[in-house]
Amino acid sequence: MTTGDRNRKAYAAQIEALKIPRGALGDLVQTILESNGAVRFSAPGMSMLPFIRDQDVLTLYPLEGRQPSWGDVVAFIHPQLGTLVVHRLVGRRGALFKIKGDNARSIDLVPQEMILGRVTQVERNGKLIRLGLGAERRWIAWLSALGLLMPLARLAAVFFRLFRAGKQ
Repeated sequence: MTTGDRNRKAYAAQIEALKIPRGALGDLVQTILESNGAVRFSAPGMSMLPFIRDQDVLTLYPLEGRQPSWGDVVAFIHPQLGTLVVHRLVGRRGALFKIKGDNARSIDLVPQEMILGRVTQVERNGKLIRLGLGAERRWIAWLSALGLLMPLARLAAVFFRLFRAGKQ
Protein backbone atom coordinates (compact mmCIF):
# COMPACT_ATOMS: atom_id res chain seq x y z
CA MET A 1 0.00 0.00 0.00
CA THR A 2 1.45 3.39 -1.02
CA THR A 3 1.48 6.52 1.13
CA GLY A 4 -1.14 8.06 -1.18
CA ASP A 5 -3.44 5.06 -0.67
CA ARG A 6 -3.04 5.29 3.11
CA ASN A 7 -3.75 9.03 3.03
CA ARG A 8 -6.88 8.53 0.88
CA LYS A 9 -8.19 5.83 3.22
CA ALA A 10 -7.47 7.94 6.30
CA TYR A 11 -9.18 10.95 4.72
CA ALA A 12 -12.22 8.88 3.69
CA ALA A 13 -12.42 7.55 7.27
CA GLN A 14 -12.34 11.13 8.59
CA ILE A 15 -15.16 12.11 6.24
CA GLU A 16 -17.18 9.07 7.34
CA ALA A 17 -16.61 9.95 11.00
CA LEU A 18 -17.81 13.54 10.53
CA LYS A 19 -21.35 12.69 9.34
CA ILE A 20 -22.08 16.29 8.36
CA PRO A 21 -25.80 17.02 7.78
CA ARG A 22 -26.63 17.64 4.10
CA GLY A 23 -27.56 21.31 4.59
CA ALA A 24 -24.31 22.05 6.41
CA LEU A 25 -22.35 20.00 3.86
CA GLY A 26 -23.55 22.34 1.11
CA ASP A 27 -22.31 25.38 3.03
CA LEU A 28 -18.96 23.71 3.74
CA VAL A 29 -18.48 22.58 0.12
CA GLN A 30 -19.39 26.05 -1.16
CA THR A 31 -16.86 27.73 1.16
CA ILE A 32 -14.05 25.35 0.18
CA LEU A 33 -14.73 25.59 -3.56
CA GLU A 34 -14.92 29.40 -3.42
CA SER A 35 -11.34 29.35 -2.12
CA ASN A 36 -10.40 27.15 -5.15
CA GLY A 37 -9.95 24.02 -3.06
CA ALA A 38 -11.06 20.49 -3.91
CA VAL A 39 -13.57 18.59 -1.78
CA ARG A 40 -13.94 14.83 -1.22
CA PHE A 41 -17.06 13.41 0.40
CA SER A 42 -19.21 10.30 0.42
CA ALA A 43 -22.16 10.41 -1.95
CA PRO A 44 -25.44 10.07 -0.07
CA GLY A 45 -28.32 8.36 -1.86
CA MET A 46 -29.19 6.41 -4.98
CA SER A 47 -30.22 9.13 -7.44
CA MET A 48 -27.08 8.68 -9.58
CA LEU A 49 -27.21 4.89 -9.97
CA PRO A 50 -25.74 3.02 -11.77
CA PHE A 51 -22.67 5.27 -12.23
CA ILE A 52 -22.43 6.70 -8.70
CA ARG A 53 -23.56 4.54 -5.80
CA ASP A 54 -24.45 5.40 -2.22
CA GLN A 55 -21.23 5.98 -0.23
CA ASP A 56 -18.94 6.29 -3.27
CA VAL A 57 -16.32 8.94 -2.54
CA LEU A 58 -16.59 11.91 -4.90
CA THR A 59 -13.91 14.50 -5.65
CA LEU A 60 -15.33 17.88 -6.53
CA TYR A 61 -13.44 20.81 -8.09
CA PRO A 62 -14.62 24.40 -8.62
CA LEU A 63 -15.71 25.42 -12.12
CA GLU A 64 -13.00 28.14 -12.10
CA GLY A 65 -14.98 30.45 -14.35
CA ARG A 66 -15.80 27.89 -17.03
CA GLN A 67 -19.34 26.92 -17.91
CA PRO A 68 -20.35 23.39 -17.00
CA SER A 69 -20.82 21.30 -20.11
CA TRP A 70 -23.40 18.77 -21.20
CA GLY A 71 -22.92 15.48 -19.38
CA ASP A 72 -20.84 16.90 -16.51
CA VAL A 73 -21.73 15.62 -13.05
CA VAL A 74 -22.11 18.78 -10.99
CA ALA A 75 -22.80 19.69 -7.38
CA PHE A 76 -25.36 22.41 -6.75
CA ILE A 77 -27.47 23.85 -4.00
CA HIS A 78 -31.04 22.73 -4.74
CA PRO A 79 -33.13 25.87 -5.41
CA GLN A 80 -36.14 24.70 -3.37
CA LEU A 81 -34.55 22.48 -0.70
CA GLY A 82 -31.35 24.43 -0.05
CA THR A 83 -29.34 21.17 0.19
CA LEU A 84 -26.30 19.92 -1.68
CA VAL A 85 -27.20 17.70 -4.67
CA VAL A 86 -24.90 15.94 -7.15
CA HIS A 87 -26.55 15.22 -10.52
CA ARG A 88 -25.76 15.27 -14.25
CA LEU A 89 -26.21 18.28 -16.54
CA VAL A 90 -28.57 17.14 -19.33
CA GLY A 91 -29.41 20.39 -21.12
CA ARG A 92 -30.28 24.07 -20.93
CA ARG A 93 -33.42 26.15 -20.95
CA GLY A 94 -32.44 29.75 -21.53
CA ALA A 95 -30.20 30.85 -18.66
CA LEU A 96 -31.07 27.76 -16.59
CA PHE A 97 -29.30 24.42 -16.61
CA LYS A 98 -31.33 21.20 -16.74
CA ILE A 99 -29.85 18.86 -14.16
CA LYS A 100 -31.06 15.32 -13.47
CA GLY A 101 -30.00 12.32 -11.44
CA ASP A 102 -29.21 9.31 -13.63
CA ASN A 103 -31.74 7.31 -11.58
CA ALA A 104 -34.26 10.14 -11.10
CA ARG A 105 -37.39 11.00 -13.04
CA SER A 106 -37.51 14.75 -12.58
CA ILE A 107 -35.26 17.45 -13.99
CA ASP A 108 -34.21 20.43 -11.89
CA LEU A 109 -33.79 23.85 -13.48
CA VAL A 110 -30.79 25.48 -11.84
CA PRO A 111 -29.19 28.90 -12.41
CA GLN A 112 -25.41 28.80 -12.92
CA GLU A 113 -24.74 30.68 -9.67
CA MET A 114 -26.20 27.70 -7.74
CA ILE A 115 -23.71 25.27 -9.35
CA LEU A 116 -20.74 24.84 -7.02
CA GLY A 117 -18.41 22.57 -8.95
CA ARG A 118 -17.95 19.45 -11.01
CA VAL A 119 -17.17 15.86 -10.02
CA THR A 120 -13.79 14.84 -11.41
CA GLN A 121 -13.32 11.49 -9.68
CA VAL A 122 -15.41 8.69 -8.20
CA GLU A 123 -13.93 6.07 -5.85
CA ARG A 124 -15.67 2.86 -4.84
CA ASN A 125 -14.04 0.58 -2.27
CA GLY A 126 -10.70 2.32 -2.84
CA LYS A 127 -10.79 1.90 -6.64
CA LEU A 128 -11.27 4.65 -9.22
CA ILE A 129 -14.47 4.40 -11.25
CA ARG A 130 -14.02 6.02 -14.64
CA LEU A 131 -17.29 5.08 -16.35
CA GLY A 132 -19.70 8.01 -16.43
CA LEU A 133 -17.20 10.88 -16.32
CA GLY A 134 -15.38 10.44 -19.65
CA ALA A 135 -16.55 11.08 -23.22
CA GLU A 136 -19.50 8.70 -22.64
CA ARG A 137 -21.00 11.26 -20.22
CA ARG A 138 -22.65 13.03 -23.19
CA TRP A 139 -24.42 9.81 -24.28
CA ILE A 140 -25.47 9.20 -20.69
CA ALA A 141 -26.88 12.74 -20.45
CA TRP A 142 -28.77 12.30 -23.72
CA LEU A 143 -30.30 8.97 -22.65
CA SER A 144 -31.10 10.37 -19.20
CA ALA A 145 -32.81 13.46 -20.62
CA LEU A 146 -34.98 11.20 -22.80
CA GLY A 147 -35.84 8.97 -19.81
CA LEU A 148 -34.19 5.96 -21.46
CA LEU A 149 -31.09 5.51 -19.31
CA MET A 150 -32.53 3.40 -16.49
CA PRO A 151 -34.75 1.18 -18.68
CA LEU A 152 -31.71 0.43 -20.88
CA ALA A 153 -29.50 -0.16 -17.81
CA ARG A 154 -32.04 -2.62 -16.41
CA LEU A 155 -32.29 -4.41 -19.76
CA ALA A 156 -28.48 -4.61 -19.99
CA ALA A 157 -28.34 -6.05 -16.45
CA VAL A 158 -30.82 -8.79 -17.40
CA PHE A 159 -28.81 -9.72 -20.51
CA PHE A 160 -25.57 -9.66 -18.51
CA ARG A 161 -27.04 -12.02 -15.88
CA LEU A 162 -28.34 -14.37 -18.60
CA PHE A 163 -24.98 -14.30 -20.37
CA ARG A 164 -23.11 -15.11 -17.13
CA ALA A 165 -25.58 -17.89 -16.26
CA GLY A 166 -25.10 -19.40 -19.73
CA LYS A 167 -21.31 -19.50 -19.30
CA GLN A 168 -21.53 -21.58 -16.11
